[in-house]
Amino acid sequence: MNSAPALAPETTIAIIGAGHIGSVLARALRQAGLAVSGPYGRGDAIPAVDIALLCVPDTAIPEAAAAARTRATRIAHVSGATPLDDVDFSIHPLQTFTGAESPDIFHGIGAAIAGRSPADKNIAEQLARTLGARPFEVDDADRAGYHAAASFASNFVLTVLDAAEQLAASAGIKGEEARDLLTPLISRTVDNWQSSGATASLTGPIARGDEGTIARQRAAVDEADPALTSLFDELATATRAIARQKAAV
Repeated sequence: MNSAPALAPETTIAIIGAGHIGSVLARALRQAGLAVSGPYGRGDAIPAVDIALLCVPDTAIPEAAAAARTRATRIAHVSGATPLDDVDFSIHPLQTFTGAESPDIFHGIGAAIAGRSPADKNIAEQLARTLGARPFEVDDADRAGYHAAASFASNFVLTVLDAAEQLAASAGIKGEEARDLLTPLISRTVDNWQSSGATASLTGPIARGDEGTIARQRAAVDEADPALTSLFDELATATRAIARQKAAV
């Protein structure tokens, strides 16, 4: 099997990996009118298809790709950090998934693509557009940095928000109430960052150079949960660097 399949309604796609993203991708591609089978478990036999789309953990990609190679014209993965060593192309939707999302979760989001050949890259781009996503290219050499950016924007944000929720609880504002009260602040901050960037959007005691307030905050954090003090210190140091940029403008 050497020819590149055209992405058309008759294109056959097998989804390998029944986790969060595999389940959502299967639903979305079916809704887009493509002939999709699966999601299959990693040990399942798959039918002969045009594309085998691997939605498996990064460490499982080489084995899954080898198993699918005799059954598929093209092999692809959805990893953001893994290079193309074992596959023909990749498509990484820049979104977080729980597995319960509707197919329109892909509409308007970014999708990082790459391919071994122009034909492979073209298929990745077509898949992204079929999902309603906006494709953009990320080379293998830049994958780790790109994926780190995604982790900062999603996973690490949750780490900071969890700390905020814990500290709100120490002030008597707990659980759902804390999240409800903090969400408008979070949303406005993200909106400001999107439109103007971090330097222009920074407010608060560090931006004002109010070291007395920062010291009181640190003492409160240390009293509420000493495990969060080092996180506070690291974030304060990084935020001071942004504040210096703001002052220099």
